[in-house]
Amino acid sequence: MVIINSIVTANGETIIIRETQPADAGALLQFLEKVGAESEFLTFGPGELAMTVAEEEKFLAGFAAQKNSLALIALSQTEIVGSLTFIGGKRKRIEHAGEFGLSVLKEYWQQGIGSALIKRMLEWCRQSGIRKVNLRVREDNLAAIRLYQKFSFREEGRISREFYLNGRFYASLAMGLTID
Repeated sequence: MVIINSIVTANGETIIIRETQPADAGALLQFLEKVGAESEFLTFGPGELAMTVAEEEKFLAGFAAQKNSLALIALSQTEIVGSLTFIGGKRKRIEHAGEFGLSVLKEYWQQGIGSALIKRMLEWCRQSGIRKVNLRVREDNLAAIRLYQKFSFREEGRISREFYLNGRFYASLAMGLTID
């Protein structure tokens, strides 16, 4: 295990941040199922990520093969409590840009884990030649929006009716950060 970073949360717990490995596939799928069930702000809910462990292993192996993509996890001892994926453009004209997604278990919200994952991703972006980072966030996810703004992400647009949940549509905000 290559430790990239560690943080100590407000309650004194040490969280390890490291790159995801194919061997993490089973635990990551369990994490995603749990986080999808407890947050309505994600693009997926419980049972919607129909991937086998072998498919997830292959997906994770792809990150190591792409110079402009990154997958990170946050671990409390051996439990995954947070995840970040950054996927860069596949063609020459857009390989300098990409989009990331972030999720943290609800019991670990407001503990600095999201910040630690974003900070590490941005360090990696600067080292890897990434010059534009994009994300989408549901318009009413105010805590996440504040987190992204803390790192100087700015709203660049609004996508109407992108989420549909419990009989209601929600827009998403497109946010971006230019790295020079």
